[in-house]
Amino acid sequence: MSTRTLISPAQLARPRGKALYWVCFALVVVLFTLAFLGPLYWMVTSGLKTTQEAVQTPPTWVPGSVHAENYQRAWEVMDLAKLLLNTLYYAFGALAFQLVLDVAAAYSLSKLRPVLGKMILGLMLATLMIPATVLVVPQYLTALDVPIVERNLLNSPWAIWLPSVTNAFNIFLLKRFFDSIPKELLDAASMDGAGPLRVLWSIVLPVSRPILGVVSIFAVVGVWKDFLWPMLVLPDPSKQTLAVGIYSLATSVPENVLIASLTIASLPTLILFLIFQRNIMSGLTAGGLKG
Repeated sequence: MSTRTLISPAQLARPRGKALYWVCFALVVVLFTLAFLGPLYWMVTSGLKTTQEAVQTPPTWVPGSVHAENYQRAWEVMDLAKLLLNTLYYAFGALAFQLVLDVAAAYSLSKLRPVLGKMILGLMLATLMIPATVLVVPQYLTALDVPIVERNLLNSPWAIWLPSVTNAFNIFLLKRFFDSIPKELLDAASMDGAGPLRVLWSIVLPVSRPILGVVSIFAVVGVWKDFLWPMLVLPDPSKQTLAVGIYSLATSVPENVLIASLTIASLPTLILFLIFQRNIMSGLTAGGLKG
């Protein structure tokens, strides 16, 4: 059965059709490249300009003179080293909690099949329909005075870690992958005397590396780019994240130094994506095992 396209194979085989195809293809690639890389180029180059040139209208595409010391000044004046360490601490703490609790939740819903499991999964997925801003107030009141234990979590990493665990999207991704693991594989391990935890540790987790990589990247990037929630629960300047710390000092530094600090804050997640982009795509498209 042939695949229908806008241009038939006969038209594409002609010199005029082939030339038109490649022109359109190159035009689309160039336009999308400019749309995605243009803002990044502007941010990096603006950090190399003088203050006057950085705020100039219309903006210049190429710096008149390069001032690389703006990045060193941003690192020192805005104390980016401390903010970076804080953010890494929060991000990898959230990652550890998500890998333990979200994997356990997805595994139980997929393989252990608890009573009312489908209803619980449906309620989890229903939370994805609620805008995040709607949950800010009840979450803040909960962090301010946690029920039962009666603890105030403000200015503590728990205010970042605990809300990040309740990630219905990551649980759904993990459950979908666990569902694709052949039941025969798990039954064979059970017949050899392996309990549910041993099956999870020795069978499920080793074959789930692609989706675990995706969830890990989502967990780190989610904490890294979050702004509103850390600003509310981390008012102490010594405990703030990169995004909140840069915002707090934005009015006290020149525009070119501020843009340089934003560039530095964006680099770790960009590098993370460039290194693991294949893992992200393979994890999201992984649908089963062949055996």
